Amino acid sequence: MVSSPPKADIAMLKQAYDLYKEQSITHRRFKHADIESLILNHKENNVLEVGEIGKSVLDKSIYELRFGQGPKKVMLWSQMHGNEPTATMALMDLFNFLEGQNDGLDSVRNLLRDRTTLHFIPMLNPDGADRYVRRNALDIDLNRDARAGATPEGALLKQRASEINPSYGFNLHDQNIYYNVPGTPTPVTIALLAPAFNYERDINDVRGRAIKLAVGMNHLLQELIPGAVARYDDAFTPRGFGDNFQMWGASTILIESGGYKGDPEKQFIRELNFKIILNALIEIAHGSYEKHLIHEYEQIPVNDSKLFDLLVRQVRITNNDSLSFVADLGINRDEITQDTSFSLRSRIADLGDLKENYGYDELAIGELDYVPGKIYPRSFTSVAQIDSAKVMELLKEGYCAARVTRIPPDFDPKTLPLILFNQRTPQLGLPGLGKEAHFFLAKDGELLYAVVNGQLVSLQSREDPEE
Repeated sequence: MVSSPPKADIAMLKQAYDLYKEQSITHRRFKHADIESLILNHKENNVLEVGEIGKSVLDKSIYELRFGQGPKKVMLWSQMHGNEPTATMALMDLFNFLEGQNDGLDSVRNLLRDRTTLHFIPMLNPDGADRYVRRNALDIDLNRDARAGATPEGALLKQRASEINPSYGFNLHDQNIYYNVPGTPTPVTIALLAPAFNYERDINDVRGRAIKLAVGMNHLLQELIPGAVARYDDAFTPRGFGDNFQMWGASTILIESGGYKGDPEKQFIRELNFKIILNALIEIAHGSYEKHLIHEYEQIPVNDSKLFDLLVRQVRITNNDSLSFVADLGINRDEITQDTSFSLRSRIADLGDLKENYGYDELAIGELDYVPGKIYPRSFTSVAQIDSAKVMELLKEGYCAARVTRIPPDFDPKTLPLILFNQRTPQLGLPGLGKEAHFFLAKDGELLYAVVNGQLVSLQSREDPEE
């Protein structure tokens, strides 16, 4: 009879994270130079072996960090998509932990050092990371370059896999925040996958080990984020690195960092990554993951994709031909990268019958009338003239946008629920697929809510109901 899996030591993992979180990284739009300086510090400390293993298309250094001299070889790589940085942050924390000492956790480091050899390649796509885009400087998706090896970065990962010949692989990614656990409004915070190695999605010993590791991760995550875990689609992708690592004999786990309400910079999800990766490495060192049961993997629900940033239900819309209809409005807020920050541009992602959909925020209080927003007829000379009281005054009069003569370059438009512009006039009017989301909701002619750049604002008080 197989005994039940050992329970994760959550207190130890929390202690390790709290002690060794890399304090210099506080947001997800860090650059190659930010982590390069940290990596070079680790090189000076002489605990991790650090070496430059190649260059990106734009000649940025790609590093590998190595720890341990045990027989179980593990490869972990992150940020092959430049705008998927969560695991890179967690690896920086993990490097600090591996260098620690005299903290009551030396037995863990000694276990990893003696039984595993860990090969880390953080930020495989530095060119994409610096621009915060998915693809590399050649506009090629590195995770679709495992077969061809056409890019310097893809060829490098393929070469290191051949040279190291790992028994285990960790393919570390971010997925979009609009995946939900099926049948629930819960965002998928972490999705797991033991990739297929063939079209039939067979389970051999290699993939079976990966599945057991995924089950172990799910056990831990259910303690940390109960009900917020899913499986990523396991359709075989012959160009994908995870699928090929599995085919090459490395038991490979895909970790996808998704969404968590109130965590836009993914700092909580970074902590989850640290904990599940460290715990999985401990299980590999012990061999204890073998106690997990393959059939439990199939019990993890598969990603669904029915989330919006904001879902407004039962909106009565009257078009220019006086045709009236009722529809739900699903609104998303796209991020427009601005160096290390970003602005938001809302869009109506769907409209119609969205009964089976959910929102991070929802408004469902019965039928409300859609009222197009208006632009304030007079210009302001500066942002300083528009305080929160003035914003509320304008909104209550049906104005959701205002022209400002001088907008400072460092002004963050996310700080005010009003569209301020001096050149690009916002799109206002009736709703449509892909159109910007700036409008009001009324009942019996009274404006009750404003939706400004996809943000819901109550006009019945001065407080945003989301706060």
